Amino acid sequence: MSGAEQPTLRKSAKDGPPEGVADRAMLRAVGLAKVYPAVADAAGGAGRGEVVLFRGLDFSVAAGEMVAIVGESGSGKSSLLHLLAALDKPTAGEVFVRAGEGGETRLGGLNAREAAEFRNRAVGYVWQFHYLLPEFTALENVAMPLLARGERKAAALKKAHAWLGEVGLEARAMHRSGELSGGEQQRVSLARALVTGPKLLLADEPTGDLDGRTAEAVFALIQKLHREHLLTSVLVTHNMEFAARCGRVLRLRDGQLSEGNL
Repeated sequence: MSGAEQPTLRKSAKDGPPEGVADRAMLRAVGLAKVYPAVADAAGGAGRGEVVLFRGLDFSVAAGEMVAIVGESGSGKSSLLHLLAALDKPTAGEVFVRAGEGGETRLGGLNAREAAEFRNRAVGYVWQFHYLLPEFTALENVAMPLLARGERKAAALKKAHAWLGEVGLEARAMHRSGELSGGEQQRVSLARALVTGPKLLLADEPTGDLDGRTAEAVFALIQKLHREHLLTSVLVTHNMEFAARCGRVLRLRDGQLSEGNL
């Protein structure tokens, strides 16, 4: 998205999304809350009081946007991303994702099997740690989401090989994860996340476990894939430089989202 195309930013996400975003939203959060209830100590101790990560969050992400979510450690950024991917359920509120031509999917209405199918079909998720299966090659790791949904092995491996080419690792296809560098492992995880053809990419600190030069290369690759594959991308990051290179920034602090440039 060019600078001329970026929507005008507002001071607070509570005021609603920037003009035009809600009308073309790929993702919407309405009244979203994540609260852990108080827990009494069975031994008669103090226990733990209620923990409110966030409450009443309303925001939209337009198709084609790249949005960064920033905030201090423990502010709830990863928990928020889990809700957007149907990896967890909110305490209150709802998430809607426009997963295809059939309109929006209400994530709160999905059971465990439907949520897994939704993620396999509509979401590419990248973790801070790559979580590659060590006993399999890079090629086999990338093919796993396709095999999980019943695609024939030959077709799955062909698509996986093409995606390894997309991330510059075609020559490393037959190497296991222990034979790859940290940056190579994260590029494999990117290919694995996108091999099913999702339009929504969610990345939780995708460069957080990498050195500076490797982190820059991986972030540049994410930007390239975002542009070339017309993705809608939401990235959790501690790297303010990377966040500033996204189209919009959402800051999670004290249970609320504020919106604006860094």
